[in-house]
Amino acid sequence: MLGNNVMGIIFSNMHEELIRELTNKRTMGSVPFGGRYRLIDFVLSNMVNSGINRVGVITKGNYQSLMDHLGSGKAWDLSRRRDGLFILPPFGNGAAEFGNRIQTLSAISSFLVHSKEEYVLISDCDVVCNINYQKVIDRHLETGADITMIYRRGVLPATDEPVVLSLAPDSRVRDIIIGPEAKGEYSYALNMLLIKRELLIQLVSECSSRNKGSFKRDILQKNVDTLKICGYEFEGYAKVICSMNSYFEANMSLMNPSIREELFNSDRPIYTKVRDDMPAKYGLGSTVTNSLVANGCVIEGQVENSVLFRGVHVGKGAKVSNCVIIQDTIIGNDCELKYVIADKDVTIKDSRTMMGFQSYPVYISKGSIV
Repeated sequence: MLGNNVMGIIFSNMHEELIRELTNKRTMGSVPFGGRYRLIDFVLSNMVNSGINRVGVITKGNYQSLMDHLGSGKAWDLSRRRDGLFILPPFGNGAAEFGNRIQTLSAISSFLVHSKEEYVLISDCDVVCNINYQKVIDRHLETGADITMIYRRGVLPATDEPVVLSLAPDSRVRDIIIGPEAKGEYSYALNMLLIKRELLIQLVSECSSRNKGSFKRDILQKNVDTLKICGYEFEGYAKVICSMNSYFEANMSLMNPSIREELFNSDRPIYTKVRDDMPAKYGLGSTVTNSLVANGCVIEGQVENSVLFRGVHVGKGAKVSNCVIIQDTIIGNDCELKYVIADKDVTIKDSRTMMGFQSYPVYISKGSIV
C-alpha cells in the first residue's frame, strides 16, 4: 500500500481564534462533534484508513484534553512498537513556544529528518470530511507534482485568509490568491497537502534562515512558478469549521441521512476514543425525533433535530429542539431550549427558557450553571 510511504503531520491548534468559545480550554482538534467524536478523529481516521501508520500531532496549548483523548493511539490502531502516534510538544529547539507554521515545522525538524517515509501529508483539524488520501497519493505520483494541494469548489468559507487556487486544465496550480474578498464559487484549499519529506525540510530550512514565517505566502505562493504545484479536487461532503455558526451547521447537517452515511462510511470508519457507558435510557412519555443520541443519555422530555453527546440528561417536561448538547450536560425539568449549543458539564436549572436563531445559536460555556 502506497500509504506506507507517507507520514502524517496534524496541526491541532490552527484556527482556534475563529471559535474561541469552544477552544478557550481545549485545542481545535479536541472540539467535540457529532455526539461522540472530536474534530481530530476525522483527519486521523482518514490517514489510518489510507495506510498512513506514522502520524505526528503538533500541540501548542490547552492540550490536556487532546492528550487524554488520543492516549496511546490504540483507538486508531496507532499504538505500535514501530511508527504509530507521536505527540509533538509545544517547545522546540530548547526555546520559545511554537509560533507560526514554519517555526513549528522547523522546531520538529528532527522528527522529520529521522523519519524514513518519502512523503509527508500535512493537515489541520478544521475540516469535517471522510477523504481517501490514497487517491491523493496516486494523483500526486501520476502528475509528478512537487506539492499536491487538496481543494474544494464552492463558496469561500469565512476563515482567516482563505487560499484560492487558479488551476490549469491539467490541474496544475497557476496562481495562489490569499484572503480575497470575493463572492461566488471558487476553488479553495482545505489546508491539506502532500509534499516530499526532503523538499519540505529544505523549504522550511530556507524560510527559517531568512526569518520568513508564512507557509502560505513564503512557500506556496512564492514557489508557484518554480515548483510543480497541483490541485486535487475533493468532491465529497466537507465542512470547514470557521465560526460558531459553521460548527452548529455542521452538527445539524448530520440530520441528513445521506451526509451521515457519507461521513461515517462503513468501509472507511471514523474512529474515536471508546467510553464504556450504559445505553441511552428513554423515560415514559419521552419523545425523540430526527436526532442523534449518544450512549449514556437519559431522556425524560422531548428532543427534536438535536445532537446529544454522551451522558446528557433531559428532564421531565423539557423541550429541546435544534440544539447541540455536549457531554454530561444536565437539562432540568420543564426547560425549553431552541438553537442552543451547551458545552460540557453545563447544568440548566428547572423551567429555564433559552432561544437563539439558526444563524446565531446561543452558546453556554463549559461547566456553567444557568
